[in-house]
Amino acid sequence: MRFYVLLIFGLLSSCCFAQDLPPIPPMPQYPGKLPAGVNPLTFPNASFGWFDRVKQNIADTKKDAATCELVFDGDSITDGWHGGGHAVWQQHYAKFNALDFGILGDRTQHVLWRLLQGQAAGMHPKLIALMIGTNNVNRNTDDEVVAGIRAVVDAYQKCCPDAVILLQAILPRGEKPDDVYRGKIKDVDAQISKFDDGKKVIFVDFGDKFLQPDGTISRDILFDFTHPTAKGYEIWADAIQPFIDKYVGGNPPQ
Repeated sequence: MRFYVLLIFGLLSSCCFAQDLPPIPPMPQYPGKLPAGVNPLTFPNASFGWFDRVKQNIADTKKDAATCELVFDGDSITDGWHGGGHAVWQQHYAKFNALDFGILGDRTQHVLWRLLQGQAAGMHPKLIALMIGTNNVNRNTDDEVVAGIRAVVDAYQKCCPDAVILLQAILPRGEKPDDVYRGKIKDVDAQISKFDDGKKVIFVDFGDKFLQPDGTISRDILFDFTHPTAKGYEIWADAIQPFIDKYVGGNPPQ
């Protein structure tokens, strides 16, 4: 699997530090066939404006690369900081010129594709809060999900070598503890926890904070048993605040 990560690194080398970013092509061509989870992909059909979101991410990078101290990336759960979590975001993260790159429906493959287009070009954030993989668990094996997350972590380290990656566990989903995806998510989270090196990659699992004492999920916290409500985003923010304090600090850019 390391070979495929190195292959992606080779592709990333021309994108992470680009000065003038090229237009986004409809679909890049890659040598050979990469395994699921590690194969950079665009979103199928991109019917909800996915390419526009990618272009906006890149535009935000070009505009704020010099001042952004904090980056969030992932799927619709992270994307929700723009929606139900907006007030919490404004309170906690706007002062750091933080950027939220998360896009609805994304899997590890889509984050890799975005990075190949220069999403993190020229950035020097102090902390990158990454949560990705929930959209992979119903499509890929555990090993493929873990490999995809590893590839995203490595890709971000290539693009932003000075940043600390706050690797957040995939949140639990499904109303009841015996939901088909609960066990798989736990297995994936247990494996990616081993990526924590105590220095540049820090793993954190705050999923239990979203559960009731009997292990069920309340719609007051995850409104569809997957995506946070405003209260859920408050729980999330409280859970990672110690890491924000440690790695980003209390002195926002002027």
